[in-house]
Amino acid sequence: MTLPTRDSKYHTYGDYLIWSREHGDEVIDGVAYIKEPPSPTASHQLIAGELYRQIANVLKRPARVFIAPFDVRLPKENEPDDKVDTVVQPDVLIVCDPKKIDQRSCRGAPDWLVEVLSTSTSRYDRFKKIPVYERAGVREVWLIQPKDRTVSVFLLENGRYGEPTVSKLVGRTALTAVPGVVIRWKLVVNDLTYG
Repeated sequence: MTLPTRDSKYHTYGDYLIWSREHGDEVIDGVAYIKEPPSPTASHQLIAGELYRQIANVLKRPARVFIAPFDVRLPKENEPDDKVDTVVQPDVLIVCDPKKIDQRSCRGAPDWLVEVLSTSTSRYDRFKKIPVYERAGVREVWLIQPKDRTVSVFLLENGRYGEPTVSKLVGRTALTAVPGVVIRWKLVVNDLTYG
């Protein structure tokens, strides 16, 4: 299942600032996607929150970690913000270059990000967002599947993502793009009793 579109018009970040809600709306290549209720599940929130907590506890500045809702503007060239036609809200992300962060959000590719998949967003995240992240130069993307308790890790090499490495949420996993950050899965999945 993919997300519904807002309409058939071409949208930019300038438009998005007028009509978007606080969480969930995104624009990819000018197409506005709308996330409809229900809100994220308890499992989704527990996973994203624990990842954020673990990362924030060890991340060295100037790198910063953010959690959704947080807009990431992905320009294709040097177009001004109001003309950028791709803005997404990854669940958790790390930005190592402080020049990419402004009062509004992030402009440019994060170094690492994670999307926690759900039934309603899984296809959208895999088939719409992964190509956008590749094009923008996000060095490492994790897709977490709560039901299967797996993580698919995409690493950017020579401008492309190869096949992801898929592993169970057990033990520890080090981030490749941000040295020194290691996720301890027991703390992530310990309280997941909500499916």
